Amino acid sequence: MDLQIEGRHTSVTPEWSADIESRVADLRPGHDIKHVRVTLTKHDHRKAEDSFDVLVVMHIPGHTITARKQQDSFEEAIRDTFAAAKTELEKIREKRSTHEVRVTAPPERGVVTKLFQDKGYGFIATEDGTEVYFHRNAVQDAVFEQMDGMEVSLNLEPGEKGPQATTVQPVPPVAYYADKRSAA
Repeated sequence: MDLQIEGRHTSVTPEWSADIESRVADLRPGHDIKHVRVTLTKHDHRKAEDSFDVLVVMHIPGHTITARKQQDSFEEAIRDTFAAAKTELEKIREKRSTHEVRVTAPPERGVVTKLFQDKGYGFIATEDGTEVYFHRNAVQDAVFEQMDGMEVSLNLEPGEKGPQATTVQPVPPVAYYADKRSAA
């Protein structure tokens, strides 16, 4: 991890430098923080209460965190700036740690065995012999009334009385490759 500390219109004291280094260490720089730049600036043209400005810029993969505070002294400005930077860093780390990887199972396959057109539902026998309920609203890319005996792919979820299909689609026809060169 690369740490740069610089002063503008002021010299960085060893005390400030040590304070900054310990605060950077508290951020647990480990593997995600790649670079930290801290700039201390003394402004003579401003009011006395906001003449001491501290800017922290942190680079982590995919993000740049910037925090800036102005206070009555560099000590206060350093403290407040690092508190703000730490809050932002924790938010980013929290988001990264909560990403769930969803693994979707491949769709099941089956054949429509019963179709109750007037009631708007039917049943599918899956490859393992399970009978699965489906409603006409789950049908995609097919006409509900013409599905009797059709081979379908489906996604399942537990229902009140057993498994039910959340989506039902006709199985696409298998395309055969014909080598036209051998036909001659």
